Amino acid sequence: MHNPIIIEANAASGMAVHDDCKLRFLELKAKRTHRFIVYKIEEKQKQVIVEKVGEPVQTFEEFAASLPADECRYAIYDFDFVTAENCQKSKIFFIAWCPDIAKVRSKMIYASSKDRFKRELDGIQVELQATDPTEMDLDVFRSRAN
Repeated sequence: MHNPIIIEANAASGMAVHDDCKLRFLELKAKRTHRFIVYKIEEKQKQVIVEKVGEPVQTFEEFAASLPADECRYAIYDFDFVTAENCQKSKIFFIAWCPDIAKVRSKMIYASSKDRFKRELDGIQVELQATDPTEMDLDVFRSRAN
């Protein structure tokens, strides 16, 4: 078992990040072996873990469906797009998913741990914060990617 890296997000949130979180991110970034990664904070263990990994063939809709409607999550999405000059490109998005109906305590823990967790993932190009699906639909991704 890997030792988690302790992150001091702030005095209230000494959240650890499981090694697997960084490993999966590096695989997505360097080898493109994943389309997306969904991360969850395990409150009892006080650590961020990988909850779900999407295969490269999985769609944006499958990614969006993997985020729970009533719970916060962090996610990484490898977004492929075509520029106005007809060039194929991709950008790595970090999504802070915090639905309005999530528990207040959960929202606070995710908010206070976000910046330190993001720093563990070197290579994020765009950050999105979303409280409902319309704030992270494909049009939002397209407009933020360019």
